[in-house]
Amino acid sequence: MIEDVIKVKMPVGESLVIRKNRHLPDNAASAEGLKRLCVVSGIHGDELEGQYICYLLNKVVREKSEHLKGVLDVYPALNPMGIDTIQRGFPGFDLDMNRIFPGRTDGAATEWVASKLIQEFKGAEMAIDIHASNIFLREIPQVRVNINTAGKLVKYASMLDVDFVWVHQASTVLESTLAYSLNSIGVKTLVVEAGVGMRITQDYCQRLVNGILNLMQNLGMWDGPVQPVKQPIVSLDRSVSFVNAEEPGVFVPTVRHSDNVRRGEIFGQIVDALSGEVRQECVSEVDGLLFTLREYPIVNKGSLIARILQEERR
Repeated sequence: MIEDVIKVKMPVGESLVIRKNRHLPDNAASAEGLKRLCVVSGIHGDELEGQYICYLLNKVVREKSEHLKGVLDVYPALNPMGIDTIQRGFPGFDLDMNRIFPGRTDGAATEWVASKLIQEFKGAEMAIDIHASNIFLREIPQVRVNINTAGKLVKYASMLDVDFVWVHQASTVLESTLAYSLNSIGVKTLVVEAGVGMRITQDYCQRLVNGILNLMQNLGMWDGPVQPVKQPIVSLDRSVSFVNAEEPGVFVPTVRHSDNVRRGEIFGQIVDALSGEVRQECVSEVDGLLFTLREYPIVNKGSLIARILQEERR
């Protein structure tokens, strides 16, 4: 059942409309008394992996509705105007929508929308907030969790068929995000990152749909078929090494994204198109998993090239 969640009139005769697709069990007259999972995407208009994930999830639940035992609410586009205009932020307001939660009922239009969304998700058992990377970096399928909520969330994150669960220190977590606000009101929320901006990585999306169904199965919300999921690496006590460009130029990788690299290994070069020279050899300082790798080849001094999860110390 597709319905409008929020509708706001905008300048020049436009309207901001946020919609959801609600799936109920075949024998349920209403959502009352049932567990509810909210799957949300499209907070950033240049992150499109979630669009395909929502399509696949809606399709499989619609076609196999007899297996649904709870309420599944799917919100493909929390920032529909951003998606329509290929802008990361909220068009016309120069705002990152994921920096204004929990919003204000007496605030500007964007703050009002954020406050209404918090009320919309209130009472759900769980929420999954799906993101992609930007156009510059490619990420392996991962879940990012605040260390303050890791005790509650890591076990659920491990059900999502991702490669990596990155537990962030509290100082790196912004209190103005949707996930932080929902976790603060008791809605267990997982943030998924996968792929690259403005593109769709089909195999990542298919894995994450299987992971969502696996999570639903563990919550008692789905009794349909689910493929075995991969057990992810969890970074509870493992450090992350960052590699940045020391010179401007064109980055050319020499290994594949998601490879394991060794300390001292060259995983890419920054080259000078004009002189034909190598400006920088990009070298790993640790043994570990290359979970973030530069996708957009043009770099400036200081540009992030890679993130490497250090191997577990023995």
